[in-house]
Amino acid sequence: MKIKLNISDERYDEIKFALEERGIQIDDSADLVISETNSFKDHLTVREKETNARILLSIEDIICIESFGHVVEVQTHEARYQATDRLYRIVGLLDPSKFLRISNSVVIAKNKVKRITPTLSSKFILTMSNGKKVDVTRSYYYIFKDYFGI
Repeated sequence: MKIKLNISDERYDEIKFALEERGIQIDDSADLVISETNSFKDHLTVREKETNARILLSIEDIICIESFGHVVEVQTHEARYQATDRLYRIVGLLDPSKFLRISNSVVIAKNKVKRITPTLSSKFILTMSNGKKVDVTRSYYYIFKDYFGI
């Protein structure tokens, strides 16, 4: 049996050892997930698009995370990576004081918003620190507005 662990770095080795003693294999691509409540990751496992190699990406480097159907893309200033998990699972791993969901398919790093442009249709267009423009949809309009005090 394969299990993915979404737990704090402090307890990761202890829990991994206990599960492996019982014959359970730890794998980041497993469908079954064991997670802690209120533990947020400081890195994400992503794949490089060209080489398909897995790397650990620091949360601090992330500008936004965008879902295109079943493909989830993580953007930094340097590159774009493919996430190894679904968007809703990634959102659960991220600290809500640092990241904000602005639509069903986009999550942004709050400190990477460069410009906020309001539109006439109860939306905002955000310009991120890497120049990418993303829309705050009407469903998330008031959540965004309250957070930024607009």
